[in-house]
Amino acid sequence: MRKAGILMPITSLPSPWGVGTLGETAREFVDFLKKAGQSCWQVLPIGPTGYGDSPYQSFSSFAGNPYLIDLDDLSEEGLLSPEEYRHISWGEDPARTDYGLLYQHRFQVLEKAVKRMERKWPEELEEFCEKEKDWLNDYALFMALKEKFQGDPWSRWPRPLRVREEEAVLRARGELANEIRFWKGVQFLFFRQWEALKDLTREKGISIIGDIPIYVAEDSADVWAHPEQFQMDEELRPRKVAGCPPDGFSATGQLWGNPLFDWEKMGEDGYRWWIERISFQFRFYDILRIDHFRGFESYYAIPYGAEDASGGSWEQGPGLEFFRRLEEAVGRKQIIAEDLGFITPPVRRLLEDTGFPGMKLLQFGFDRRDGGGRVYQPHNYPRNCAAYVGTHDNDTALGWLETADPEDVALAREYLRLEKGKEENWGMMAALWGSPADWVIVQMQDVLGLGTEARMNTPSTLGGNWQWRALPGSWDDGLAARLRRQMEVYERLQ
Repeated sequence: MRKAGILMPITSLPSPWGVGTLGETAREFVDFLKKAGQSCWQVLPIGPTGYGDSPYQSFSSFAGNPYLIDLDDLSEEGLLSPEEYRHISWGEDPARTDYGLLYQHRFQVLEKAVKRMERKWPEELEEFCEKEKDWLNDYALFMALKEKFQGDPWSRWPRPLRVREEEAVLRARGELANEIRFWKGVQFLFFRQWEALKDLTREKGISIIGDIPIYVAEDSADVWAHPEQFQMDEELRPRKVAGCPPDGFSATGQLWGNPLFDWEKMGEDGYRWWIERISFQFRFYDILRIDHFRGFESYYAIPYGAEDASGGSWEQGPGLEFFRRLEEAVGRKQIIAEDLGFITPPVRRLLEDTGFPGMKLLQFGFDRRDGGGRVYQPHNYPRNCAAYVGTHDNDTALGWLETADPEDVALAREYLRLEKGKEENWGMMAALWGSPADWVIVQMQDVLGLGTEARMNTPSTLGGNWQWRALPGSWDDGLAARLRRQMEVYERLQ
């Protein structure tokens, strides 16, 4: 098995309406992948984004991102007229997503579509709501309440709603019935479009690699509806929160702020909440990358209220027992383990025991800030791994060559036989395609030869992240043919 794919966030697809969507450009990208001899399309998490616009801080582990619903497809189905969205300003820069404008305008447009959809497909909507009620009822109420309280996190809601007193919840469901119906309708539209795209990828032989964050956002329907699954105090405040310790990239570490799981409590019912979460993801995806895999062996816990991550400590995770229970419940699934960061022998043993492919980043093979070392250089890759030049958290290939330590870059150029300024991105990708790795996934930014301006995310920073978008016409049959030839040369053609 020698597979190749491209990491391309759906939000990064070209579109006139402010952000990449599940519409025509997504279908064109699937066609491009097929022509280019790729077998996989890796995406970032597709849940509804909250503060900071990060796909790793979602309002729900189950819902889809309303921004990804394609407006032109809704128009084709008679749910919108072009005049209802084409005159709206969705942003001045087609290479960047303006999330403020999306938040300001998108839901007003979707409200029109939902009302027409309710009249056009009432039975289908009712069937969807019944099928998804286990998560959809709580999510729709959660979003309706957020709207009622001007976007405040649930931790600031009145206590009866914060602690979900039965009478208060029932009253809210009645008072907010119209708003709840809207949020359910939005999810119906999202799932309808996602399933159509998924059918197309299946037809073309393209597997979708999804991405599940290990943690969920504190301000989410997950935590609000199931606080017993998390390490919370009597007032439903987190006792400790998630993050990463100090490293070469950050002297104070990374303070993510997510509530930590109560693994002991979860183990009492066989990790049912987690099993439902992962099972649901495999409805979306063919293959699943589990973010921060090392957190299942041991996780970094930071006291709630700390200013940074420097005062945290390591605590024991559920280990192999969790993955045994998962396989018993859902069978053997294709999973990629994100095993980057501070990796200890017990974490390596857990990876070996699960049999999941880990990740190898080419940049880490030369960048001393990370301390990865030669294990990340292609001649040392095992077959059972997924190799990347970099991920969404790294600079692009050309950006890294410009910004990394000159000595590190010099070693990389010598090792990879790169000639400065001569399509070095292709040389870096070719080193991975020619490696023993079963999986090679490259960022679309690297295929397009873009620099730091196209970086998707810089960890531990707020603002300016998750915004990159490809320009219309960025790929064509010529680029597809060039990629396909590389797949032939390196025996990765599927």
